[in-house]
Amino acid sequence: MHSNKHSLLIILLLLIVSLPQAALSADKNFRLRLHQNNADINTLSDIDTEVKFGKTISARILGQFKEYKNEGLKRYVNLVGKSLAMNSSRDEIEFHFSVLNADFINAYSAPGGYVFITKGAIKAMRDEAELAAVLAHEVAHITRKHIVNEFKIKAADDSATAGLSNLLGSSSSSAKVAFSQSVDNAVNMLINKGFKKEEELDADKEALLLLAATGYDPSSMRRYLKRTKHIIKKTQSRTKHKPTHPPTSKRIKSLKRIAKQEGLNRLKLPRANARFNKYVRL
Repeated sequence: MHSNKHSLLIILLLLIVSLPQAALSADKNFRLRLHQNNADINTLSDIDTEVKFGKTISARILGQFKEYKNEGLKRYVNLVGKSLAMNSSRDEIEFHFSVLNADFINAYSAPGGYVFITKGAIKAMRDEAELAAVLAHEVAHITRKHIVNEFKIKAADDSATAGLSNLLGSSSSSAKVAFSQSVDNAVNMLINKGFKKEEELDADKEALLLLAATGYDPSSMRRYLKRTKHIIKKTQSRTKHKPTHPPTSKRIKSLKRIAKQEGLNRLKLPRANARFNKYVRL
């Protein structure tokens, strides 16, 4: 039985990874453009600091929402997510993808490669390309280092702002309190306040390039946003969980403009709806 499951995962991964070879005859420069967009150098110490900070944030998120206990769905989401991560500019970190047991529509990302998507967000999807679109947006927040830059997460140096690394390595009670406060602020930003508008639009642009580089239909994000716009508004009126993204109408207009500028609107890439329906049961 274990052997059969292992073989199934290998086949599924090969199917996902084969998307670029099957579909990207139109433009093969998307991955290069992603790496050019994120060409800054990460030292091993910087990466270690980022991962430790992100891991602590992730523990707080899972403590608040709890993980959805469905191993098959988790494996599928991870395979789709990791295929995107393989084409991103952050191949020095290992990405982890989790499904949160929450019925509202949202997704979150923490530094160091930790991505979360709600069960409600997946339930509203119609194909694998839409799943890839939401995951790609969160991967983009990580590759563009939005939280890293906001909280100045880096290894210690001579600057006055590089204090987080020192907090991570200190055993003093004051350092532990300061580190905990930094984590609290980051979690509050992710769950309640959201990223800055320009960061969200920046992540959308990066996500479109990442979708194309991986071989998924770039219009999937626009389709998903159009269909879920009213669901999100309805959910907001019934629950305490607020959307953490800019107005959907503005994102849709921006995505359309970006697709045209980047030459993505001419691509005819897979949506993989049959495979999505086969592996997603909610």
